[in-house]
Amino acid sequence: MNKRITYKEAGVDIEEGERLIKLIAPIVHNTFQKGVISEIGHFGSLFELDLSKYKKPVFVSGTDGVGTKLRIAFVCDKHDTVGIDLVAMCVNDILTLGAEPLFFLDYFATGKLQVEKAVKVIKGIAEGCKQAGCSLIGGETAEMPGFYGKDEYDLAGFVVGIVEKDKIIDGKNVKEGDIVIGIASNGLHSNGFSLIRKIFFEIHKISLDKYFIELGKTLADELLEPTIIYVKGILKLIQNNINIKAMAHITGGGIPGNLPRALPDGYKVIIKKGSWQKKPIFDLIKKLGNVSEDEMRKTFNMGIGYIIVVNENDIENSLKILEKEGYKSYVIGEVKKGDKEIIYDM
Repeated sequence: MNKRITYKEAGVDIEEGERLIKLIAPIVHNTFQKGVISEIGHFGSLFELDLSKYKKPVFVSGTDGVGTKLRIAFVCDKHDTVGIDLVAMCVNDILTLGAEPLFFLDYFATGKLQVEKAVKVIKGIAEGCKQAGCSLIGGETAEMPGFYGKDEYDLAGFVVGIVEKDKIIDGKNVKEGDIVIGIASNGLHSNGFSLIRKIFFEIHKISLDKYFIELGKTLADELLEPTIIYVKGILKLIQNNINIKAMAHITGGGIPGNLPRALPDGYKVIIKKGSWQKKPIFDLIKKLGNVSEDEMRKTFNMGIGYIIVVNENDIENSLKILEKEGYKSYVIGEVKKGDKEIIYDM
């Protein structure tokens, strides 16, 4: 064989990767908070912690992805919101321990690097970092021909936050009579999309551009609504000395699968049915898929994206602070003694 073969001919374009870095540099730099002391492009990212602000700091880390919601983005060719989902899934998780997010890194893997598309994705990640108050300090772009389709990509995110050791929120102080406050989601967030795709596309062959009167928007717009980032509201509660006993990010598994993770042994939660307003998309899924109520609760957030458990004396202030910060919230239940479980009551 006399012809010389290049990496580009094998499907990996190094020059395009370099062009991407140049285009995203100002976007990423715009997320930098105090503490970032390196630019993108190095083999590692540097973050200097101001230790004078803490007595016994504890780092809290988390990682997650967006899941098959990405398939909706591929079909719609809309890529500017899934990055927000990526950040939300990570920062909302570490937030449950009382942690303030410090910095974020992403991993973007694709079959064929399309720079303009990748820039849109990273703009979304940067927007999510701004909402969370953390810095996007690094990441990795991997072009993997033959592994992903040329129009496909996958995302993973990694976040590091910080909390004072004596202010870690781990559920150990939960007691009977504590009140459960649910903070509203704006829809599906980033969970249950394998079931959604089966119902809407495989069974009913519904187009993403179909407009639903009950939703007030197209199916695509509903499904791609980005996950809410709850950092601003929760940190404001902590700053105002609200006695938060436990917190849960309501992702896959719904309230029954996530809230018990925040409870100590010997306690259950009674959830009051109808105590919050849920989006029409959940009723639509239940109807079109003939999905049982129990299956819906175990799969979707059902209108509650984040939960806090507080002392009953903190209810009014908590609701007021959250409302002021732009979050809808509801009193949805109460802690009781018993086996660790979630019970729905009228």
